Formats: sequence, C-alpha cells, structure tokens
Amino acid sequence: MRGSVFGGMVLAAWMGVAAGVRAQPEASFEVAAVKYGGGGDWYQAQTPLPTFLAFVRTQTMVDVASRPAVVELTSDKLFNYPFLVLSGHGNVVFSDDEARRLRRYLEGGGFLYIDDDYGLDRYIRREMKKVFPELEFVELPFSHPIYRAHFTFSNGLPKIHEHDGKPPQGFGLIHNGRLVAFYTYETNLTDGWEPPEVHHDPPEKREAALQMGTNILVYALTH
Repeated sequence: MRGSVFGGMVLAAWMGVAAGVRAQPEASFEVAAVKYGGGGDWYQAQTPLPTFLAFVRTQTMVDVASRPAVVELTSDKLFNYPFLVLSGHGNVVFSDDEARRLRRYLEGGGFLYIDDDYGLDRYIRREMKKVFPELEFVELPFSHPIYRAHFTFSNGLPKIHEHDGKPPQGFGLIHNGRLVAFYTYETNLTDGWEPPEVHHDPPEKREAALQMGTNILVYALTH
C-alpha cells in the first residue's frame, strides 16, 4: 500500500469504505491543489475540486474533506496531503528545492494527479524530469487497475474536451514498482469537474469526468 508518511492517514480515510460507514464531520484528509511558479494558471486545479470532492463523498465512502486545500511544494504542510492535483494551460517551473521536496513526497507515499488543461504538456514533462531524471512517463494500458478502481472504463480515459482531436492518453511515472504520478493528456478531466454552467459540457461528459477522477483518487488511496 502507501509509504510510511501517509499510511495511517490513508488507512483512516479508507476504513470508512471497508466498514460501510459515512464520513464523519471531521474528514480524515484533504486533497490539495499545487500552487506552482512559472506564470501558469495553477488555480485551474483549484476551482473544479469542490464539485469533484462532493461527487466522491456521495459516490464512495472515502472520508475526504469537501473543500480543497492549496499548497506550495516548499510548504511544511505538503506532507499533510496524500493526494495532489496539478493543472493549467501553460508554463510550470519547479525550483531545485521544489523538485527535491516533490520527489521526497512521492517516494514517501504521496500521489500526484496532473491534468493537461491544454498547453501544459511540454512544461510538465520538462519539470517532472527534475523530480525523477531517471524515469519516463509511460502510457498505461486500458487493463491497468486505475481504469477499474471504482467505475469501469474498459476503453481507458473518456474524452471530455476535443482540444486537438487526439485520443485521450493516461501516462504514469512508476517508481520502484509503484505508480506515483498519473498524467492525463487530451481529455481535460478537471474541466469536466466544473459546474455545468462553466463549460456547458453535456451531463454524460461531466459524469464520465467525475467518475474517472474518482477512480484516480480511489486507486491512489489503495496502492
């Protein structure tokens, strides 16, 4: 399961699922949006999270807080959050210290979900090389358990926004046999988490985005 840094926190969050009881008023953990440098719109990860977390709380027994946190990689609070979300349209820059801390966080059991909001790809690939120079993003097969962690997606990621019309792809960074970061490209799940009036996505698109996001969180908590 998870590394020692987050083991107790994740176990507490997941015990509600195993026991079949609803979350208590004080949730076991918070999900955090990563506030990064470089001029990119890091807050793109922050705004859709309340809708996503509300969905998780109604569709699973995961004991997650209903409001997201915001965290910088240099913050002492980084290790309070077992699940980070990073998104945006443009540049991302990690300092050497941020890269070291993110590596320590991921090696300690944390999980990073990255969603390309269109324009993030070349920047996030460059910056994650600072974190794990020895690793490459690998495309995960449709048989990977992340696509079946709670809802079944037999054909992999759903396509939420067209962007360049390419098929959606899910990439992972695997460290010592564990998936520590999952990167979704050409799908834009986080836009599908927004309230319906923001992007006017059809209900079935929003539902698919929320369900796949739930899979990612559930997978992160159980592996």
